[in-house]
Amino acid sequence: MEKLPNCPKCNSEYTYEDGALFICPECAHEWAIEGDSENNEDQKVIKDANGNVLQDGDTVTVIKDLKVKGTSLVIKMGTKVKNIRLVEGDHDIDCKIEGIGAMKLKSEFVKKI
Repeated sequence: MEKLPNCPKCNSEYTYEDGALFICPECAHEWAIEGDSENNEDQKVIKDANGNVLQDGDTVTVIKDLKVKGTSLVIKMGTKVKNIRLVEGDHDIDCKIEGIGAMKLKSEFVKKI
């Protein structure tokens, strides 16, 4: 009998094959048979307003005026943001903006330079 791989999420040995997927009955995790798609799932692709793929360390420009919640500050359109860091969540860019400080931005409001 063929030895199936353990579940990459919970390490269960009771996985089974269903078409082009391996399935874990204990945690209900599914992954592709061909290649290791677990690494691809961890690496969520984040794109800017124009559809360019963003990466840690990129420089971006803000494409519209953004009000900073809880203050009277506004991040003006055209503001250049250097050395961004991608994070999980709704606001998927973590950065420091000169004159404002640490900030989280949504990728839909920036474009890659």
